[in-house]
Amino acid sequence: MQIISFPNEEVGKGDYLTVEDFKTGKSLIVQVVDIQYANIPGIFEELLRNYDGDSSLQGEDIDPFEVATHIAYIQDARLLVCKIRATNINGDMVFTSSWLPSRSRAVIRKLPIERLFASAKNGNEYLIDLGETNEKKQFQVDVRALDGGLNIITGKKGTGKSHIAKLLTLSLVTHGAPVVILDINGEYTGLGRTADGKPNDLHEKIHILTPKKNFKLNLGEFKIRVMLNILVNALHLPGTSAREFGRIWRFLDQNNALNMRELGEAIKNWKCNQHVRDALFSRYYTLLNSGLFTDEPAKVASFEDSIHKTRVGGAVVINLRDTSTVDRHVLVEYVLGKLVDLLTAKKLRAIFLFAEEAHLYLRETYWDDIVTRMRHYGMFTTFVTNQPETIRENIYRQADNLFLFNFTNDHDLETVSRASKVDADTVKSVARDLPPHHCLVLGKIVNDFPIVTKVRKLDVQTMGHTRLFFSKIHPLSNPVRSM
Repeated sequence: MQIISFPNEEVGKGDYLTVEDFKTGKSLIVQVVDIQYANIPGIFEELLRNYDGDSSLQGEDIDPFEVATHIAYIQDARLLVCKIRATNINGDMVFTSSWLPSRSRAVIRKLPIERLFASAKNGNEYLIDLGETNEKKQFQVDVRALDGGLNIITGKKGTGKSHIAKLLTLSLVTHGAPVVILDINGEYTGLGRTADGKPNDLHEKIHILTPKKNFKLNLGEFKIRVMLNILVNALHLPGTSAREFGRIWRFLDQNNALNMRELGEAIKNWKCNQHVRDALFSRYYTLLNSGLFTDEPAKVASFEDSIHKTRVGGAVVINLRDTSTVDRHVLVEYVLGKLVDLLTAKKLRAIFLFAEEAHLYLRETYWDDIVTRMRHYGMFTTFVTNQPETIRENIYRQADNLFLFNFTNDHDLETVSRASKVDADTVKSVARDLPPHHCLVLGKIVNDFPIVTKVRKLDVQTMGHTRLFFSKIHPLSNPVRSM
């Protein structure tokens, strides 16, 4: 639907309007997705006539009928390109556009977001403050819309993706939900502290696990399936060698000797093909030299114990910042395998998983696995990335909620527009003009009404800042003296 707007009417991209037809008792709810100048016939010629190419001409403009102001008013008229989102029939919302109002009798008004959500009968429980709307009003959503769903947060670098992920994490924890964060840049390690470094209200519920420091593994807590996934998927162990490793593992398990030292001895003395032994030794030394495993019970930090601490609300942050690529893959395989074991055994009711830049550590086959199989077990994932093309198209089509920040690259916008919850025109037009820290929210969390919001600030340590050379000059501790 195209609507003419005059200069004194303040309307922006993402705003909602109602087109009411009082005779029928119906109204259309439309959203502005683009704003252009009204291409009224004759306006171009009028602009050319008004152009004074010779600044030396002297004279006085005479307008006896006082039409100049009206012409200028028409010249500044704008055309609002709108998408029809729903029909309001006597207070009932119908998500269809099979009806059109009268052109001559319809009354067009701006529709505040709070009224839109009231008419959509949005729930009032478990509300979280996401930010503010274009009308500078508080914008709240129901955190339960994240429950059982797949969420994607994407946008250009520096637009605020991690910020909204932290906001959602803290909101889930506040409402008693367990959260696990795969933190690739160490950005979430300050969630338990205020911006000035003091412990905040959720400090006791934020558990930071840093590999090689307070997060070490013991073979005794592994299941063979998880270890084989690590060897095959993270360390690329061939199938023949994997079968032989399974026999070694079962032998050690039967003899109650599952530890790194005994595993090395067993591989050394096992009767098998030399190439198989070499392959097993290669992976064994990779695990041994990673520093992630220990045979000393006092040094073991149980991931399962940390998860159990989040049963009534809490977050376990896996700090992957200083880990190598191989170690990162090993840890992620372990964490996902352990979570599936806990969910399958019903030791854990459900878990919300936040995966920052998941393409850097999740193998290709895990995308479908996490979204389908693990979702049925109770693992609800939020992907956070600034490279939308790394997420497969079928994942976008299954996404329940999409938090979209600014993109100017056409390829990125085309990729994101494949999400099933919104039309491509809205994504391509609105997302291109989003200022920093402004987000286009789509999906179940906004009742399928795309909403533009400015994400509110958080009083937490943001971490993850890029260290700049020219931001602040500090003298060198040992300056080089000129001779």
